[in-house]
Amino acid sequence: MSFAEYQNELYAQGQTGHQPQYPMTFAELEERASAAMPPKVWGYVAGGAGDEHTQRANCEAFRRWGLYPRMLVAPATRDMSIELFGMTLPAPVFMAPIGVIGVCAQDGHGDLACARASVRTGVPFFAGTLSADPMEDVAAALGGTPAFFQLYTPSDRDLAASLVHRAEAAGFRGIAVTLDTWVTGWRPRDLRGSNYPQVPSGCLSNYTSDPVFRRGLRPGEDATEAAVRELPIFGGPFRWDDLDWLRSQTRLPLMLKGICHPDDVRRAKDHGADAIYCSNHGGRQANGGLPTLECLPDVIEAADGLPVLFDSGVRSGADVIKALAMGATAVGVGRPYAYGLALGGVEGVVHVLRSMLAEAELIMAVDGYPALKDLTPEALRLVG
Repeated sequence: MSFAEYQNELYAQGQTGHQPQYPMTFAELEERASAAMPPKVWGYVAGGAGDEHTQRANCEAFRRWGLYPRMLVAPATRDMSIELFGMTLPAPVFMAPIGVIGVCAQDGHGDLACARASVRTGVPFFAGTLSADPMEDVAAALGGTPAFFQLYTPSDRDLAASLVHRAEAAGFRGIAVTLDTWVTGWRPRDLRGSNYPQVPSGCLSNYTSDPVFRRGLRPGEDATEAAVRELPIFGGPFRWDDLDWLRSQTRLPLMLKGICHPDDVRRAKDHGADAIYCSNHGGRQANGGLPTLECLPDVIEAADGLPVLFDSGVRSGADVIKALAMGATAVGVGRPYAYGLALGGVEGVVHVLRSMLAEAELIMAVDGYPALKDLTPEALRLVG
């Protein structure tokens, strides 16, 4: 599969007098999405913790690295496929979980739109616990395309087990346990508007459709109101003994999302983790932390062959290439596809993903890297 062909499609549109419908740069994508999304949703998706220094630092970290060009290679074809959990995936990019992705779509069903975009592109979707549609409906829209489930682990283990078993039965290929959101970080944009988007935004369907949760409802009680009143929306504290329990509940691969310290990586391996998901939640949870890209080399070294997924600050195909060269197995995209969804639904998401993959593959072509195995840390140089 040549993702670079998307460039030719866009040029061909110009020959018939048509220009691309959606933006070609992240800056323009963000600007247009800000006008398309309701203000509270926009503030939630675009915002970060504190003064958003860490959010900006995640992006700026990529600018400090440059890729050596290698000439007289000119690879006519480029292999971007990866192996993950016994599957061959066409590209090393995935849609990172976004809890309010449902309401980023104009029709309020963004989870389904992203699933359909995954089918169109082959880019795996991480379906979230906070979803506008039940996970079973999202899985049906995927039609067998590999996807993963992101878990906010409820303190009620019966409910947590039910979510996990539903994800397994629905056909998701792995579970990413989010570790850094058991409390909501200090988010001034949301606080300024007293905005807690998960509550009014209709992203609680996985809870309200859950049989364990519904068994606890009183006769005639509204499920959504009960969920808002009774549940910690982001789940509860998740500790090492909880990981041991969760490991006993499923045979699906477990990815631990939020790990950035090598000691935590080594301990996670000892507790049966199948992959490390290196992330600081895009700078949305804790300000003043390290850029995730700066943590990645030590995480990869400590993982010692365990797959390492990565997100936080990825805005372009060039960013994808740099994270891969550092050793990431696969790279997650967040805000860019959310903005594409707001602008064009399925088509907007497809455009964003195809654009990033085309840029990444064209960089491999121009700079002389035939396959992902050729992108190694030695291909990078610190430039500032």
